[in-house]
Amino acid sequence: MPLPFPDYPHYDGLGLAALVRARHITPLELVEAALARIAATNPTVNAVVLLLAEQARAATHAPLADGPFAGVPMLLKDFWATCAGVPTSNGTWLLRHIARGRDSEMVRRWKAAGAIILGKTNTPELALQPTSEPAIFGPTRNPWDLCRSPAGSSGGSAAAVAARMVPLASGTDGAGSIRIPASCCGLFGLKVSRGRTPCGPDLGEMWRGLGVEHVLTRSVRDSAAMLDATAGLDSGASYSAPTPARPFLTEVTVEPARLRIAVTAQPFLGHTTVHAACRTGLWATARLLEALGHEVVEDAPPVDGDALAQAFLTVVADEVWADMRETARLAGRRPRPADFEPVTYALGLLGAATGAEASVAAWRHIQRTTRMVGHFFTRYDLLLTPTLAQPPLLIGAFTPTPSETLALHGINRLGAGWLFQALGIAKPLAAKLYAFMPYTPLFNLTGQPAMSVPLHWSDDGLPIGMQFAARYGDEATLLRLAGQLERTQPWAERTPPG
Repeated sequence: MPLPFPDYPHYDGLGLAALVRARHITPLELVEAALARIAATNPTVNAVVLLLAEQARAATHAPLADGPFAGVPMLLKDFWATCAGVPTSNGTWLLRHIARGRDSEMVRRWKAAGAIILGKTNTPELALQPTSEPAIFGPTRNPWDLCRSPAGSSGGSAAAVAARMVPLASGTDGAGSIRIPASCCGLFGLKVSRGRTPCGPDLGEMWRGLGVEHVLTRSVRDSAAMLDATAGLDSGASYSAPTPARPFLTEVTVEPARLRIAVTAQPFLGHTTVHAACRTGLWATARLLEALGHEVVEDAPPVDGDALAQAFLTVVADEVWADMRETARLAGRRPRPADFEPVTYALGLLGAATGAEASVAAWRHIQRTTRMVGHFFTRYDLLLTPTLAQPPLLIGAFTPTPSETLALHGINRLGAGWLFQALGIAKPLAAKLYAFMPYTPLFNLTGQPAMSVPLHWSDDGLPIGMQFAARYGDEATLLRLAGQLERTQPWAERTPPG
C-alpha cells in the first residue's frame, strides 16, 4: 500500500507548514503521512514508545495555532516534556503508566508554534546514558546502521527524525544529549544557552542549569524558527539568557563576518584516543572554514579534565538521587533497587552518600572552570571540536560487564553508594563514557551554546558531527555559521539506507 503524501520525507518542518498555509495539504493529511511513516519504520528502529494517534488526529480538527509550524507533526522525548493526561515515563518502570496533570511550558510553546504532537520517543532511564536502550522499551536502533545505536539520551528523537518519521523532535541536553545523537544520526542539533528556553512550571532549572530543552532537526532553519517560538522567560523563572538582537531565523540567512575560530582534537574529559574518522572530519572542517574566509587557530582552553570529570560525576550523582526520589514519590513509594536499573540506582546511592562539602567543592570547581573557559572565548568567536571521539557505537556498548553487574547488585542491596567508587566500579564505567563523549559536557557545565553540524561521514557511511561552541548567549553566531555551512556543504538529501 503506497504511503499517503509520498513526498512527505523530503520536506523540513517549515516546508510542510508552508504547504499547509498554501492549502496544498491539510494538517490531517500530514498526520496520516507521519503515522504511516512511523508504522513502516518504527518496528525496526524502535524510536517511538508511545503513539498518540487519536489525539493527533483530533488536534487537526481544532483551530490551528497561528505559529511557524502550524499543522506540522512532532514527537517528544519521553523525558521532562509532560503532556496533560499522558504518561512521561522518563525511561522508568514506575512512571510508565502515570499520566501527568498538565503540559510543561515547553510543550505548551511547541503547541503554540502549531506543532501537532504524535507521541513520545525512547530515552535511557532518567536520560543518564549516551545511548537509548532502557530496560522497559528496549534499544532504539540507528537508521544508518541498525546494529548501531543512535546514541542518547535523545536517541529516540534523533532516530525518528533521521528515519523521516517527523521533521523535528524534542530533546534535552544535560551532557550532550541533543548534540551526541545528532552527530550519530546525521542531524543538526543545537544546545541552547543556559536559561534560553524555559523549565516551568515545575522546575526552576534542570540539573542545576546543566540541562536545557530544544529540538533535533534536519535543517538549520527549523531549529532556529522553533527557538524563536520557545525562547524567553516563563512565569517564576529566576534568570534568562540575553535577548537576541533579531530573530534567530533571520540569522540563518545572514552571511557571518570573518570569524576567529579555535580548533582542537584534544579531549576535555577523560583520556582517550580520538578515532581517525573523527580527526579526519575535524581537519576537513577546519579547511572548509578557511576556504570560507574564517581564521582558524589550533588552540584549546586548559581544562583540568580529571578534576572536572570528578566534579561532573558528583553533580550528576546528586541529581540522580533526587530524580530517583521524585520518581518514587510520583509512584507513591520509596525508591528500591528493583525499581531502577543497576547503574542508575548505584549512581543515585553515590549521590546520597555525597556530603555537603564534596558537593560545594564540585560546584566551585565547575564555576572556576566556567570563568576560565569564558576568558578563552574573549580571544575567539567559536571553538571547533569533533562532537564525539568515535563514530556511532554498536548496540550494547555501554552495558556493564557481568562482573560489574554483579558488583552493582551487591552495592544496591547494601544501600552503600560509597562502595560504587571504593570498589573501583565507577572509574571504568566513567572512562567508557568519556572515551565516547569527551567534548560535549564542558558546555553544559559552562552554560554556553554549542551545536553539532553533520559535516562528515566515515568511509563506511556513518554520520560524524562537528561541534561548535560560542560565548554564552551567542546562538546568533552559531546559527549564522550553520546557515553558511548548510548552503556550502548541504546534508539534507543524505538519507539512511533503505
